[in-house]
Amino acid sequence: MTSVWSSEQILALAPDAGSIKNGKALATASKWQNLGGTDRALWGECQGSGKTPYQAQIDLTEPAFRCSCPSRKFPCKHGLGLFLLNATQVQLFTQNTPPPWVQEWLDKRSQASEKKEEKQKAPVDLVAQAKRQQKRSEKVSAGIADLELWLQDLLSRGLADAQSQPYGFWDGMAARLVDAQAPGLARRVRDLTGIANSGQVDWASELLTALSKIHLIIQGYQRLDSLEPGMAAEVRSQIGWTTSQDELMSLYHQGTATTQQDQWLVMGKSLTEEAVSNLQTQRIWLRGETSGKFGLILNFAPRNQPLDVSWVPGSLVPAELVFFPGSYALRAIAASREDTQQPQAINGDDSIVAAIDRYQQALIQNPWLERFPLLIKVTPVYYEGQWSVQDSQSNSLPLALADLRGWQLLAMSGGKAIDLMGEWDGQVLRPLGLWRDGNFWQANYGEVWS
Repeated sequence: MTSVWSSEQILALAPDAGSIKNGKALATASKWQNLGGTDRALWGECQGSGKTPYQAQIDLTEPAFRCSCPSRKFPCKHGLGLFLLNATQVQLFTQNTPPPWVQEWLDKRSQASEKKEEKQKAPVDLVAQAKRQQKRSEKVSAGIADLELWLQDLLSRGLADAQSQPYGFWDGMAARLVDAQAPGLARRVRDLTGIANSGQVDWASELLTALSKIHLIIQGYQRLDSLEPGMAAEVRSQIGWTTSQDELMSLYHQGTATTQQDQWLVMGKSLTEEAVSNLQTQRIWLRGETSGKFGLILNFAPRNQPLDVSWVPGSLVPAELVFFPGSYALRAIAASREDTQQPQAINGDDSIVAAIDRYQQALIQNPWLERFPLLIKVTPVYYEGQWSVQDSQSNSLPLALADLRGWQLLAMSGGKAIDLMGEWDGQVLRPLGLWRDGNFWQANYGEVWS
């Protein structure tokens, strides 16, 4: 057995900085006993404060973690420590037959996967689905009519008046949209109050842009029947209609979903939290090595609850992705996947111009696109208190990066050109990961972007 993952890739799975520190401390042979591993799993027992050692195990096919410790973090420090120890001292994992407590867990995971696939293949009750959609459409239409009148009233009074409006002015409209089952529009309305009261010099321009995007959604919904299927699906998605993973997989088994088989480079992960809903959103960005197509694995969970760790940043995963309906197919789930590999080379865009051109083409297809992945060969630059990256043609992009993280990024680059991956929102680039000399390094350290 050989280790596939590097220590830096493993640390990118940590839920927070404390877990990184504690996981490193446990990556020591003296803290473990009964270490073993196969091509599918790793296991070991770590002595804690109690009499009975904690049993930690890892399913390498994703990877997935399980530990008998009481920690609510995922993966816990024992899982990280076991994984790190395997990456640096694989020769310690001498047992090659899983003990009963490991084999039982692996068997349950296999059974659960089979049941899930059977459920996804079950036919959808189209009549019941149509009735539910009709009932919701009536609520959404009423909510959008209220929103259109609200927007007209806001604009008739002028944008300057928006700054004097109390929180209830914005939240009241958002609440009505939630009642109308249009949560996507509700979120956009709630975001308006932050723009109007931001104190930024260009707040009026930003507010007008945000209002224009809401207006565009309204106009699209009112003309839904005349839109091509992809754009119609996108408008519905922006309003808040969602396609569940089971529904998407049902379309996949019927042969009507958009799919792409490829080797997918896991470019990076980011995490955001919403204070109102207490919900955290995880974005995992992928790029097909053959197709050049981007993919986005999106996961949600209540704050402090575990999120997906099966996509290891910096790794290569052969998989078939199934894309959710939309005008620019980006969000996806995996219909099937094979064992994780290491990429032989990272082929990012050589120029910022080429990367931004990809973004512009995507924006033409989906004008509501909020984030877009860029993978570019650049050098970190610090000038007059601002961090940026620069390509070989001296084009540059500003970075959204704290000063300390900027210096760390510069140190990881060694002052040379690196393949940097980040989320671009049209104004700044938020770095997530980089490759130097073929090795992956995380650039955001698992931090939460607000």
